[in-house]
Amino acid sequence: MSKTYRVAILGATGAVGTELLELLESRNFPISELILLASERSAGRTLTFKGENIPVQAVSDRAFENVDLVLASAGGSTSKKWAPIAVEKGAVVIDNSSAFRMNPEVPLVVPEVNPQAAANHQGIIANPNCTTILMTVAIWPLHQVKPIQRIVAATYQSASGAGAKAMEEVKTQASAILQGQEPIAEVLPYPLAFNLFPHNTPINDLGYCEEEMKMVNETRKIFDTQQIRITATCVRVPVLRAHSESINLEFETPFNPDTAREILSRSPGVKLVEDWRANHFPMPIEATGKDEVLVGRIRQDISHPCGLELWLCGDQIRKGAALNAVQIAELLVEKNLLKSAAAYVAQ
Repeated sequence: MSKTYRVAILGATGAVGTELLELLESRNFPISELILLASERSAGRTLTFKGENIPVQAVSDRAFENVDLVLASAGGSTSKKWAPIAVEKGAVVIDNSSAFRMNPEVPLVVPEVNPQAAANHQGIIANPNCTTILMTVAIWPLHQVKPIQRIVAATYQSASGAGAKAMEEVKTQASAILQGQEPIAEVLPYPLAFNLFPHNTPINDLGYCEEEMKMVNETRKIFDTQQIRITATCVRVPVLRAHSESINLEFETPFNPDTAREILSRSPGVKLVEDWRANHFPMPIEATGKDEVLVGRIRQDISHPCGLELWLCGDQIRKGAALNAVQIAELLVEKNLLKSAAAYVAQ
């Protein structure tokens, strides 16, 4: 008889939480009991899982009793408070916030890139930032063939990165503008409909925002090297769901674009999308709801003999958050790194 696990979703009513619910069902994760946790204001709602209506509970110490796995997507402060408590109760926490990503004791895992890191967990595994996940899935196969010397990234990030409320706000703003009214910004700092602006996370003394530094620091940790030179410019764009990224890579020697295509066409988690005659390359509208990172427009950088350009799109809520977390959970099950409730009882 195969093991099943008691699984809790912390932040169950948010955009990523509801996606986690759908993925656990569609991928048939071995669950004996599902516990849905959220803030007090969301408690009492019901969500459907495999045809069953499950009530959402307010998160508390008792909620983690005998839980094997916690999938957390409720923000950094919430994770800092509850993740250690869940671990103390015997659970493994896969956390989608930035709370633990740069903690040297916490693995930062993208299953297609560094699955071996998951084995070193001490109860918490961090899910990287959405832009980092999408980029590393696409460039890691190339890095395996020729080590990347430098990365220049520009991101085009959808409203979904700021959550379900931001997505609704863009729709409301677009409707207002089309009716000749002033758009109102409450979730994001500025109107995003028919507009764009640099990512609104805090800016450091070097002029880089927090989102940009996440890409720099997280990529180095996932690749297990501090040698790659990385710079990024992150921009919020009026797209509902799925992020896009323009990536410029520099290698020590030239990297033939056709070779890169051949490598990426058989790489896990990647789908090559290129029709040069039709000028058809990855688009957010086509990446939405997809598991794969769409990659295309691979070309030689005409300004540098060892430069390679590529363009990618990926669903921020799916592979950029929920799917990556579920894949980590599946990895833990596959490698027997996740104990079942029965195992705890037996100890």
